[in-house]
Amino acid sequence: MATKRNSGITIVSLALTSCMILTALQISAQSKNAGSFSVSVTVEEKISLTPTEKHNDGEIEYNLTKHAGTKKITVTIDPDDVTRLMLSEFSFEGTGQEPIWSTKSSVTFNLPSRHTNVVVKARSEGGLSYQTTIKLTDGRSFGVIDFVVAIMIAVAAILIIYFWSRLKILRTTLSLENEITDRTKELQAQKIKYDELVANYMPKEEFEKLKEKSKDKEKATRYKMVTVLFSDVHGFSNISKNENAEHLIDDLDRFFFHFDEVVKKFHIEKIKSIGDIYMCAGGIPQKNHTNPIEVVLAAFEMYQYMQAMKLQYGADQGWNLRIGIHTGPVFCNNNGNKKKLEIWGDTVNIASRMEASGQINKVNITGMTYELVKDYFVCQYWGKMPVKYKGEIDMYLIEGFRPHLSEGGMGVRPNQAFQTRLGIVRFDDIEEVVLNMLEEKLPKNLYYHNLKHTIDVTTQVEIIGRHEGITDEEMLLLKTAALFHDTGFTRTYKDHEEAGCEIAREYLPKYDYTPEQIDFICNLIMKTKLPPKPVALLEQIICDADLDYLGRADFIPVSGNLYRELRERGAIEDDIDKWNLMQIKFIEGHQYFTNSAKQMRDVNKNNQLEAIRRLVEKK
Repeated sequence: MATKRNSGITIVSLALTSCMILTALQISAQSKNAGSFSVSVTVEEKISLTPTEKHNDGEIEYNLTKHAGTKKITVTIDPDDVTRLMLSEFSFEGTGQEPIWSTKSSVTFNLPSRHTNVVVKARSEGGLSYQTTIKLTDGRSFGVIDFVVAIMIAVAAILIIYFWSRLKILRTTLSLENEITDRTKELQAQKIKYDELVANYMPKEEFEKLKEKSKDKEKATRYKMVTVLFSDVHGFSNISKNENAEHLIDDLDRFFFHFDEVVKKFHIEKIKSIGDIYMCAGGIPQKNHTNPIEVVLAAFEMYQYMQAMKLQYGADQGWNLRIGIHTGPVFCNNNGNKKKLEIWGDTVNIASRMEASGQINKVNITGMTYELVKDYFVCQYWGKMPVKYKGEIDMYLIEGFRPHLSEGGMGVRPNQAFQTRLGIVRFDDIEEVVLNMLEEKLPKNLYYHNLKHTIDVTTQVEIIGRHEGITDEEMLLLKTAALFHDTGFTRTYKDHEEAGCEIAREYLPKYDYTPEQIDFICNLIMKTKLPPKPVALLEQIICDADLDYLGRADFIPVSGNLYRELRERGAIEDDIDKWNLMQIKFIEGHQYFTNSAKQMRDVNKNNQLEAIRRLVEKK
């Protein structure tokens, strides 16, 4: 790389040097003497002049090549001529100074312009007069052909460097590809040898199962945030020795069946249960942001159920539960077959270690999970757990819900405030799903009712809602309605509000919205139907957000998109003047309902109305 870079620099340097040689200072002077005295001209500070030819018509021409720096020029009458002709007084005109007669036979001045004439006059003691004109011009001998040649040299140098670099990259790429191919062949050969060795020492059926499992892992998907739960019935070996062992094992089955119902309730996937070990994970196969909270909720409910079992059978039966939880990335064989769903990775190993090292009858979580759930649960730090290659990991115990998020402040059961906060986090998941659906399914000729409009309305309801001081639950319902209010366009253009309500009723139960909340959201969606007739505050907010563009600075382009959309669908005539008249009528009859929207948009809306009126009047 260094050799290539130096070669490139050398080529560029040669090109630049060629240009400099062609443009170097070429100073020609035609000295024209009236036969009376000679004049020499010198230039200080980076400019020099050399007379090359003399004439007898009293005129000298100097060609200058402009350089950086101050251009001070000195004009001097030949001392021999001063003595020979007995010159006593001298005058210099065109130097930028007032010409005066003096006894000085030279003058130094700044070049006043790129082209100037200096008239040198002299008088002798006998009264004779002499004069010479010096023409100073900024002339370059660097012609068009030289310039073109210099450009071609520079371009050629750049092309050489570029193609040399490309060739070097291609050689490196080819070398890497060959190396990868060779390594792949080696690995394939080793795998064949491994399969042959395993096949010789394992029964055929087990070998086929192992191969199937390997195929699943080859199709693994990596999940960035999954919360893994391990639990086991501590002391189960003692229970199995009891004279009622069979009855207790049946109870254990019912116990795990209840676990299945709990994980299903909180959108968690059961991975497996072996003996007294139960394993599940949240955040797979559907990714979400809420899985740490939901897994802890499930664990806490499992713990409470276990405590009830102990009361039923008595403390001497040994029904003790230990739970370990950790959050992190995992690999999952997400092949669509949940019966074979498997996960693996460090997160799984740490969760298992957490369960083994945790306290009995407690929900034990790692520091990573703690950071994600600490705002919802009261947690107690109780030590560190050494993990190979990971160092020490902090361990916490879940003591209960935070008082302000629990019923009666007891920390035992979550209240509505808890559910609302969880719903706000869950909204991010449903927002991602709905926006992806809109981007995929909305017709391409919806220039106004497009994805951007939905995002604008969802953002604006939050802005207005904050100003109006609505509650967190009201904000959740309002943002959800804004998110779904135009989803109906994926199915129909006419009566899209009703279609949007149908879609909301299909999606929202999956995200734990209650039937009452869904009814409320659908009512808000229907209020966006034109003309808007809202009554309650939340209805007013969504209607103001839906027509927020009327008072925005981008009203003209947004209005143009709506005109284009309606025109292509045959809803209006292809007449911009009639469209403007329709806009005037609509805006005149429109009003914002909330005080916040009036303060933010009314003034600009009226300005837009006046602008359209003036446009119509000009027609």
